[in-house]
Amino acid sequence: MVRPPRRQPSRRSRLPQAPRGLSAEEKRVKLLEIFHETLKELEKMAPKMKGIVSQSVKEVLQSLVDDGLVQMDKIGSSNFFWSFPSQRGAMMQNRLKTVQDQRASLQSQIDELRAARESERAARPESDNRTRALEELAGLKKEYAQLETELAAYGACDPVKLEEKRRAVVLAKEAVVRWTDNYTLLLSHFTRQNCVEAADIRTYLGVDEEYEDINP
Repeated sequence: MVRPPRRQPSRRSRLPQAPRGLSAEEKRVKLLEIFHETLKELEKMAPKMKGIVSQSVKEVLQSLVDDGLVQMDKIGSSNFFWSFPSQRGAMMQNRLKTVQDQRASLQSQIDELRAARESERAARPESDNRTRALEELAGLKKEYAQLETELAAYGACDPVKLEEKRRAVVLAKEAVVRWTDNYTLLLSHFTRQNCVEAADIRTYLGVDEEYEDINP
């Protein structure tokens, strides 16, 4: 009896996956590592050593400089960059100290405010007279708010606003007189220079004969 040949299990071919692009933070970390190893030409090294495309090296490098993780100095026409592995730790320590100092200052202010509050409470003990005075104060505040609302309803008759309107009218009239004089002087100069009649200019511009009459 002849046995049929065993069927070999099929093997699925595995296609290579496309490399995943680096995130902005991964680019920053990898580019920073270059400074901790050597200081050769960054744009040539970054693609080979860290997988960062050369087009983004300048942008990522500038972000590291802005954050203080990489130092830059211009010597002649060239820019030189450098960084040390301990620099990030030192910078974080400085930031931590700054935050701790701010926290201590704020805590001191809180303690002072609490002490002032307790002092004010001790200086103003609760009593029947104090309670009545506070109630009277609340009533006066409420009455004052009502009077303010009523006054706003008669705002047109407010003496202060009336004086403001009178002043505005005076200023407007002064402006009218000033520009009317300017118009008259300009019209007189134009008619003399061009030998034309003022009435013709008025007609052309559509200006009435009573333009210069300003009621007092």
